[in-house]
Amino acid sequence: MHRDHTEEVHEHDRGLSYDLPVLARRRMIRLMAGAGLIPLVGCTSGNDTDAAASPQGTATSSASSAECATIPEETAGPFPGDGSNGVNVLKESGVVRSDITSSFGDFAGGTAEGVPLTVTLTVVDAASGCGTPKKGAAVYVWHCDREGNYSLYSEGVTDENYLRGVQETDDKGQATFTSVFPGCYAGRWPHIHFEVYDSLADATAATSITSTSQLAFPKDVCETVYATDGYATSVRNLSSLSLETDGVFSDGHDQQMATLKGGVAQGYTATLTVPV
Repeated sequence: MHRDHTEEVHEHDRGLSYDLPVLARRRMIRLMAGAGLIPLVGCTSGNDTDAAASPQGTATSSASSAECATIPEETAGPFPGDGSNGVNVLKESGVVRSDITSSFGDFAGGTAEGVPLTVTLTVVDAASGCGTPKKGAAVYVWHCDREGNYSLYSEGVTDENYLRGVQETDDKGQATFTSVFPGCYAGRWPHIHFEVYDSLADATAATSITSTSQLAFPKDVCETVYATDGYATSVRNLSSLSLETDGVFSDGHDQQMATLKGGVAQGYTATLTVPV
């Protein structure tokens, strides 16, 4: 998904034209939500300004009774690898794994390089006010490498399937992945794609997706990471972007902005709560 294409244009830079119909439909859904035609959700704390919009007009101290919105639906982009656009990695033996840095199965066996990143997504039930973890759900994550390329699709890495994997959520509703910090390619803010399924069986059958969304990264962390070896192209690409002009996050990113801890030397941890 990309807006302007100057200087180098990568194969995946055709994503915007591919994704526009999906984005248009999803933004229409959000407009309907704003008009009260469908439920509007959002996990908010008692001191959030949005609490004033609560129908009851009162805040509660219980997290389970707080107003809770489902994670915004976003495009899976042109390179999901879930069978909806070509190759289907979800049916490959070995896709259920926590460490997604290397390719698996009959693929080339390469390993993605970059600053270490551990991602934990906590899937919760929006209908219960985000108070109930979704144990036994499944999460499929995928993202580009530090050069901005997607395995299975981008030139030079079509014989790799790294930076893709599935995990079943535990008792806390959590799915954790070991990866590397993704690069920033032309036209898109740094992000990770993910799909949520009701069960591991659904995920590995590539059927019945519950939710498709994306995780965003804070600018300051991106700038720190991109100052390290291997991310030179990301420095230039990030400098021409903002969350407000990004084709996905421009209409709101509060629910999708990950919390980052750590540093370049020891690696980062990224966490995000995903109400579905």
